[in-house]
Amino acid sequence: MLKKILIVLLVAVLGLLGVAATRPDSFRVERSARIEAAPDKVFGLIQDLKQFNRWNPWLRKDPSTEGRYGNNSEGPGARYSWVSKEVGSGSMEITEVTAPSRMVMRLEFLEPMQTQSQAEFTLRPLAGGSTEVRWAMQGPAPYISKLMGLLFDMDKLIGKDFEDGLAKLKALAEQR
Repeated sequence: MLKKILIVLLVAVLGLLGVAATRPDSFRVERSARIEAAPDKVFGLIQDLKQFNRWNPWLRKDPSTEGRYGNNSEGPGARYSWVSKEVGSGSMEITEVTAPSRMVMRLEFLEPMQTQSQAEFTLRPLAGGSTEVRWAMQGPAPYISKLMGLLFDMDKLIGKDFEDGLAKLKALAEQR
């Protein structure tokens, strides 16, 4: 009887490992918001990392985060690194800016797991002076991420943070 239970458990574990191996090799999470402010105003709150950190949803999760800016805080080459007991450690660097419509940054996470990904913000002017902001993150999904993805939905986990961040960005941008 014990032998049969062990065989069933082994088959179940191998099945889960096999299912994980079939998952995509990359991930993408994206959210958008309509903000009642001009693209220039919204873009200023995104492409300057000091302004970005006013609405950064992960800094709000751990106010005791230790952060450090590079030599500049805006435009290509601008850099910010952080260490946090709650959200881990890593860095972000702006790699591309097309004002006021697009910004791309490279994200490097060191803890709790080493990964690299890319975040992209695209802004589109809408009628009446408002702006549609799209925030996307994409990157590779190594095998451990695929395995974790069987238990945790990356889109729901990160997507909620994007929604919170965009809501705070909206509130800041719409202040008169």
